[in-house]
Amino acid sequence: MSSDPWGRVDETGTVYVRTSDGEKVVGSWQAGSPEEALAYFERKYEGLVVEIGLLEKRVKTTDLSAKDAMTAIDHIRGQIDEHHAVGDLEALSKRLDALVTSVESRREERKAQKAKQTDEARQAKEALVAEAEELAQSEQWRAAGERLRALVDTWKGLPRLDRKSDDELWHRFSHARSAFSKRRKAHFAALDAQREVARQTKERLVAEAEALSGSTDWGPTAARYRELMAEWKAAGRAQREHEEDLWNRFRGAQDIFFAARSGVFAERDAEQSENLKLKEELAVEAEKLVPVTDLKAARAAFRSINERWEAIGHVPRDARPKVEGRMHAVERAIQEAEEAEWRRTNPEARARAEGLTGQLQAAVDKLRTQIDAARAAGNNAKADKLSRELEGRQALLDQALKGLEEFGG
Repeated sequence: MSSDPWGRVDETGTVYVRTSDGEKVVGSWQAGSPEEALAYFERKYEGLVVEIGLLEKRVKTTDLSAKDAMTAIDHIRGQIDEHHAVGDLEALSKRLDALVTSVESRREERKAQKAKQTDEARQAKEALVAEAEELAQSEQWRAAGERLRALVDTWKGLPRLDRKSDDELWHRFSHARSAFSKRRKAHFAALDAQREVARQTKERLVAEAEALSGSTDWGPTAARYRELMAEWKAAGRAQREHEEDLWNRFRGAQDIFFAARSGVFAERDAEQSENLKLKEELAVEAEKLVPVTDLKAARAAFRSINERWEAIGHVPRDARPKVEGRMHAVERAIQEAEEAEWRRTNPEARARAEGLTGQLQAAVDKLRTQIDAARAAGNNAKADKLSRELEGRQALLDQALKGLEEFGG
C-alpha cells in the first residue's frame, strides 16, 4: 500500500483521494506499482491546476464571454466532483468559486457597460434624428445635403439598439432625409422652370438687340437699349450653359450700335466745332452793326449774316446759348432802332403828342397868369397853391416835349 497527504492506494490497487468529507475513490490501478498510480493521478491534479490557471488568466485579460467562461468552469468542476485526481480538490473548487464570482462580476460590468453604450447610442441617434428633422426644413441646399450625408455615415458607426427603438428612430431619420430631398428636388425644378423662362425672355431680348445693332436712329435706339438692359436684369439668370452665350450676344449687339454711334458723334462733334468757329465769326461781324446808325443798311447786313448763320448748321450744345445770345443781342438792338424810327415817323402818334403838348402849354401859361394875379392881390396862399400845381403841370409838359423831340420836332 502507498500513500501521500492527499491520497493512497490499497492492496487491491484502488486509489483514494482525501477530502473534508472523507476518502473518495479516484480509480483502480492494476498496471504498475502503487507509487506509479499516485503519480499518475497527481499529474491529473496538476493538469487541473494548470487548466484553472489558464482560465483565470483568460477571464482576467481577454474578452472571453461569460457563457464560455462558465462552460469551461463547469467542465473543470465536473472533473473535480468526479474525483479523477489526487490533490487538494477543495482548493481547486474554491478557486473555481472565486472564478465564478469574477465572471459574474465581469458579466454585470459588461451588462452595465452595454446598457451605457446603448443609452449613449440612443441619445446619439436621437440627436441625429433631431438635427436631420431640422435640416429637412433648410433651404441651404448644398450645405444641408452634405451634412445629411455625413449624418448617415455617423449613424452607420453607432451600435444598434433594440429592433423596435432602432427601427422607429431610423424611420424618422429616413423620413427627414426624404422630405429634404423632395423639397430640394421641387426647388430646383422650380428654379429650372424660372431659368427656362429667363432663357426664353433673354432670347427675345437678344433678338431685338441684334436687330437694333444697325440702327442709325441714335437717340430712340439708345433709349431702347437702356430699356432692354433693365428688362435683362429683371429677367433673372438663365441656365448656366446658356447665360454666358446669351450675354455675349446681347452685349455684342449693343457694342456694335454704340461703336457706330460714337464714330458718328465724333464726326459730328468735329463738324459742330467747325460750325461754332464760323458762327462766332458771324457774331463778331453782326456786333459791328451796333450801335445802329443806318437802320436800313444794318437791317440788310443782319439779314445777310443771318442767312449765312442758318446755312452753317448745329454747334455743340453747351456752346449754343452763348453764341446765339450774341446774335440775339444784335437783333434786339436793330428791333429797338426800328421801334424808335416808327415812333418818330408815325403821323398819328406825332399828332397826339403835339395835341398833348399844346394842352399842357396852355395850362402852364394859364397857371402863371393866375399866380401873378394872386401875388398882385396879396393872396400869397393862393399863389403858393397854384405854384405847386404849376410844378406838376410843368413836369408833364417837359416829358411831352421830350417825346415830341423823338418825332424830329
